[in-house]
Amino acid sequence: MIARILAILHARNIEFLRDRSALGWNILLPVLLVVGMGVIFSGDGRSMFKVAVLQQSQGIDLTAHRFLQTRFIDFYAVGDLDDALAKLSRHQMDMLISPADQPPQYWVNESSPKGYMLEKLIAGTGSSDFIRGTVSGSAVRYVDWLLPGILGMNMMFSCLFGVGYVVVRYRKNGFLKRLKATPLTPFEFLTAQVLSRLVLIMGLTAMVFAGTSYLIDFKMSGSYLALFVVATLGATCLISTGLLVAVRTASEELAGGLLNMISWPMMLLSGVWFSLEGTPQYVQDIAGLFPLTLLLDAARHIMLDGAGLAEVMPQVTQLAAMTIVLLAIGAWLFRWQED
Repeated sequence: MIARILAILHARNIEFLRDRSALGWNILLPVLLVVGMGVIFSGDGRSMFKVAVLQQSQGIDLTAHRFLQTRFIDFYAVGDLDDALAKLSRHQMDMLISPADQPPQYWVNESSPKGYMLEKLIAGTGSSDFIRGTVSGSAVRYVDWLLPGILGMNMMFSCLFGVGYVVVRYRKNGFLKRLKATPLTPFEFLTAQVLSRLVLIMGLTAMVFAGTSYLIDFKMSGSYLALFVVATLGATCLISTGLLVAVRTASEELAGGLLNMISWPMMLLSGVWFSLEGTPQYVQDIAGLFPLTLLLDAARHIMLDGAGLAEVMPQVTQLAAMTIVLLAIGAWLFRWQED
């Protein structure tokens, strides 16, 4: 028995090591993620709070107020008061201050634990000259802001891996080779895969959405129809992305590496867990290219701000355009069997 186990163990190890592409991705993926995240989140990495400073210029004068000299706080400049207050209400920043006013002012979200701690820090620095303000209207709880991110992340993994692995497995076991003998075209095959996964994903997500709404009673200010349209477009775009990885790949290990290479940056930079407010502009520009970022931005505007389809039309248009392009490229590159 031991000899048989060792024989299979040896065969599997040799099979993996001979798959150069899979071996390369298993080595290269963690290195790229560590280096990429190190560059994106460069700095001392010790900032505990994000505080927006209301002023017209981008540079912050640290001598304008002694609170600005507090260590371990990430201060960054903003120019629009209404936009900053809206972001503060959605927990995209921990505090907003205006040190140039006479007297100086600050605003917090009363449901934010970090905002509470920053108020204590202001008092601890002896900055009693600040006038306190709170976000207008109904404050958004962190769970209200987080829920779209969690649902979107779940959709992303289901869309990418649920389709990518299936097509690769079809190619590996020869199923696609048999389909090649039928009148089925690559576009028809890929369209069927997209529709199948879309129906499953939207059904499961709707069930989770309804269940969490019953348990948590989260905020839903906009139209359910608008949210459904955005979610459908976002899921279709993510499915198309997963198909693009699998159009020629025949190795499940390589497909896993490529899908991880796509999904992890999106999970970290698309605003699932935290806002990118205050990060370098190039990081925000890169994140804005991800389908998950567009999906979450539109969903949060609908759920938290009561936006309609007209207000989220830029995200809707980008998702639709990306889906068409990805499906067209996928159909063009698709092969029934490994080259």
